[in-house]
Amino acid sequence: MALGTILVVEDDAAIRRGLVDSLRFSGYEVREAEDGESGLRAALAGELDLVLLDVLLPERNGFSVLEEIRSVRSALPVIMLTARGTEEDRVRGLRGGADDYVVKPFSAGELLARVEAVLRRSPERPRTLGTLEINGRTLDFERREVRFTDGERIELSEKEAELLHYLASHPGRAVGRDEILSRVWRLDPRGIQTRTVDMHVVRLRERLRDDPKNPKVIVTVRSKGYMLARPESDS
Repeated sequence: MALGTILVVEDDAAIRRGLVDSLRFSGYEVREAEDGESGLRAALAGELDLVLLDVLLPERNGFSVLEEIRSVRSALPVIMLTARGTEEDRVRGLRGGADDYVVKPFSAGELLARVEAVLRRSPERPRTLGTLEINGRTLDFERREVRFTDGERIELSEKEAELLHYLASHPGRAVGRDEILSRVWRLDPRGIQTRTVDMHVVRLRERLRDDPKNPKVIVTVRSKGYMLARPESDS
């Protein structure tokens, strides 16, 4: 099993090949992009654990790509790669939300160590959940079903289960609609006008016997998105 999936966004073919080979040899699954636009699409739509992002890219520079990533996937780890070593550029990248900043030339060992360090502290990597007890309901993600205390069971669709699992994997955090579209539906949310997420939440609440006026499972956080409610015993 791969240690994680990393996207390498680098326009220099030789450097990109060296990064890809080093990461694969170390046990990571790797995806590639050679310009800012294709890199952004891959970052927003793919199942990723980390992005290695060059600053000087055709189509769209790395700072612009970082800004877009942060607006949709705020917790996705990003390490900036650049030949620029000025303090101004490093500060700009870090203030823009980069998790780390590596100046070229760098050794494979240094880069891998930084990747490992960022992944260890990353909140983006979802926990694998089997079951979750929440306010009179047992969410069984392996069986894709919900069990109630009165003995009734309902089967969840694949997307319903994925949506619940994603919310459950990020406890205490409101997850935005764009992030859900990106991570659950695997769509680039830019320019998309859709009520898909909201309609699925409405349907899920019905199936979970969750009163939308006083939800016990899926809570709406105004102007932010959705999150799972806290168990009543913890409130």
